[in-house]
Amino acid sequence: MATDAVAQLADSLAKTQVTEGELSYKGQGRKFDNAQSVEEIVKEIQEFKGLQALRLEGNTYGVEAAQAIAKALETKSEFKYCYWSDMFTGRLRSEIPPALNSLGAALMTAGARLTVLDLSDNAFGPDGVKGIEKLLKSTACHTLQELRLNNCGMGIGGGKILAAALTECYKQSSAQGTPLGLKVFIAGRNRLENDGATALAQAFQLMGSLEEVHVPQNGINHPGVTALATAMQHNPQLRVLNLNDNTFTKKGAIAMAQALKHLRSVQVINFGDCLVRSEGAIAIAEAITEGLPILKELNLSFGEITGEAALLVAQSVEGKATLEKLDLNGNCLGEEGCDALREVMDGLNMGDLLGSLSDDEGEPEEEDDDEDEDEEDDYEEEEEDDDVEEEDSSVNQVSSPPSVPRSPDASSFLCFPSPDKLLKLGTKRALLFEQQVDVADAGKTAEAFLKISSVYNEEDKDVKSAVLDSIGKGHLSYFRKNSWFSSALYYCSPCVSPSPCLIQSEDKVKPVRVVPGHLQALEYVVRQDYFPQDHIAVLEAFMSRHIQALESCSSSRNILKSTLEQVRPEN
Repeated sequence: MATDAVAQLADSLAKTQVTEGELSYKGQGRKFDNAQSVEEIVKEIQEFKGLQALRLEGNTYGVEAAQAIAKALETKSEFKYCYWSDMFTGRLRSEIPPALNSLGAALMTAGARLTVLDLSDNAFGPDGVKGIEKLLKSTACHTLQELRLNNCGMGIGGGKILAAALTECYKQSSAQGTPLGLKVFIAGRNRLENDGATALAQAFQLMGSLEEVHVPQNGINHPGVTALATAMQHNPQLRVLNLNDNTFTKKGAIAMAQALKHLRSVQVINFGDCLVRSEGAIAIAEAITEGLPILKELNLSFGEITGEAALLVAQSVEGKATLEKLDLNGNCLGEEGCDALREVMDGLNMGDLLGSLSDDEGEPEEEDDDEDEDEEDDYEEEEEDDDVEEEDSSVNQVSSPPSVPRSPDASSFLCFPSPDKLLKLGTKRALLFEQQVDVADAGKTAEAFLKISSVYNEEDKDVKSAVLDSIGKGHLSYFRKNSWFSSALYYCSPCVSPSPCLIQSEDKVKPVRVVPGHLQALEYVVRQDYFPQDHIAVLEAFMSRHIQALESCSSSRNILKSTLEQVRPEN
């Protein structure tokens, strides 16, 4: 289409001022190692009068290159917008903090007042957060409105550092009469877990200015969800709340439902793949019925919601004139439940707003409620164990026997993947996964592959080795027995519309958002002798297509395409 052609042309331009005051080097895929390599960039920054925005994303910058660019920014007092995502690909983790420190120091020297700080897709870990800590506490961020740190691998420690920095920024800016008014916070795929989320929740509650919060895929369970729910009540202008792919269970969902009753401006709710369960869904439905007058989108997909609860959710959106989409796909309605849901939505003249129900899991077994309670009890036991361990480490009591450590649990990792959990599985992780996963089922094996590879980190040698060890040893025998693994992998990926000829598993597999780790791990797999040769051409064809979901993984995608060309069998 003409629109797509224009977009591609715009992206391919070496430099373009897409907005007034902006200088862009976006997506050039260049490697800048030293000051000499960025001489042209430095010169253009120096000569650019009234520079407000600088796009560096889609390239990779070494410490010396970053320092040279920083020096040029020291005089740019009108600077407001940092679009610096994906700018350290292939760099050692130790290089990133000094690079960020120099850039941040330059902005402080310039007296800049930032509006947007985007450092997404940099995988810098907790040390990277330390690299921007001074900047976040400085007057340069007193005016910050958007903070984007998606897919940075901050972890619990990084989340706590970030929360403390935002809190300090708020206190200092408030003392000067201009309190920090952060509106957009994005930090998906950061392994924040409960402690990181709880620390950030305290900062959110203090600020009270948030309009959008996106923290999907962070391994947050109901204690962290409850903390966030409490914080959201103090942000009355909240419009978008995205906690996709965390684990609410009943307790977290009910807490979040209570928070929604205090909010009137919410337009988008994404609690998909959050296991809100039926009781949680009913509580959320009650909150929607009582309020949320301008709701546009509600996503409660893959939440193990039963038919009766889904009907209450549907009924709750009656009269919501602004509603554009209701997503209840992947729940436990059964065929009759799906029909009943469609009938209710049709009766409300909202049938066209109901999303697909093609991935419905069917009616649940009776023990599901017990499983919900067991899971919540497990989370509480884990927290109690952590508390006990802290007490034991601080008090040396000879009479107290040491606590018995929990055995590695592959199933826990597969439910809530995180690098720490993978490392704790030890050297037998591959065997543990084979024992846990039914390798005779293509869909289940592919889903396990996606979860394991999702934590892949090129900069963390231990995690990288653990992932490759797990998928290399853990799937060797399966690849040799079943040549349809990659077909199931495509079926799991939302970036591709699966072809019936490629789907060899009758089980429905929950869609998974593609991340760089998937492609990086797959690149390793295709180089192994057990990867089916007849899959190479098919995979190469998919990687060559224009797929929007893969745009955030462009570097990993290009490496995979290059490898596929190298291993392509001769005709």
